[in-house]
Amino acid sequence: MKNTKTENFERELPSGYKQALYINAKEAKFGIIFNLIALVVLAVVMVLAVLALRLSDRLMPGIMDMEPTEMLVAYFVFIAVMIAYVVLHELVHGIAYKTLTGEKLTFGMSWSCAFCGVPHIFTYRKTALIAVVSPFAVFTVLFIPILILLYFVNPLYYLMMAVIFGLHLGGCSGDLYVLYLLTAKFKDKKTLMRDTGPEQYFYVTEE
Repeated sequence: MKNTKTENFERELPSGYKQALYINAKEAKFGIIFNLIALVVLAVVMVLAVLALRLSDRLMPGIMDMEPTEMLVAYFVFIAVMIAYVVLHELVHGIAYKTLTGEKLTFGMSWSCAFCGVPHIFTYRKTALIAVVSPFAVFTVLFIPILILLYFVNPLYYLMMAVIFGLHLGGCSGDLYVLYLLTAKFKDKKTLMRDTGPEQYFYVTEE
């Protein structure tokens, strides 16, 4: 079947384009910096979450009142949700790319990140923007109401959800960096990006 979404990408780099930037999440410097950013974001989120419980005097009483079995169940729920989030984060990238291009996706994991990409095409700026920001937008909107609900229901699950929310925000640091590049540095709608997953190549028209 003929692909009707070709206005969103190019199969080959058009003439008159040059590579303007290359980033690689597998590189030690990039990976270390953005994982450190992720840890700092997680720490800030957890400090705020604990302070919110302490202000309401619900931190220790609520957790200490739980039975050991409840704590064990909560632990396994936390692990399951965390794994599911990592998978779903990349699937949302994939759904966005697939919807906008219809092209073959690639998924994987390196020492520094999980990833999804469309390595065989060059996507236009608008398509790249949507695909990059989709997981941040979807899960931020989803997690905030859950956090608020759990704050009033169960302090342990609230803290576990705060960890997942912190990991989400910190884990999106690479995506948000690409978003920054596409909104602040590469403003031309003709900008092309090749996304292999861990690598992003940015191309602009030659002046």
